[in-house]
Amino acid sequence: MNVVFKLLGAGVSVGAGWLGTKLVDILWQKITGESTPKNKDGLENTLRSALVFAIVSGAVSTTIQVLANRTTQQAIERFTKTRDIT
Repeated sequence: MNVVFKLLGAGVSVGAGWLGTKLVDILWQKITGESTPKNKDGLENTLRSALVFAIVSGAVSTTIQVLANRTTQQAIERFTKTRDIT
């Protein structure tokens, strides 16, 4: 069961990171009206906008991943406690 929980936790973390990235991309486009400054040849983007996007994107994605990991760990603990009682 422990391996299943580790795989579940990893899957939730990856999914949460992906979801966070997509959320930031959509919000960036709606708020600024411009596409995200991810392009390798993106010299048309200012350094300022690229840095702001990187900071916001990293903060949101990391926060969502941490919350997903904590929630998954709490669910695993609750599940193991209920399995021990019965």
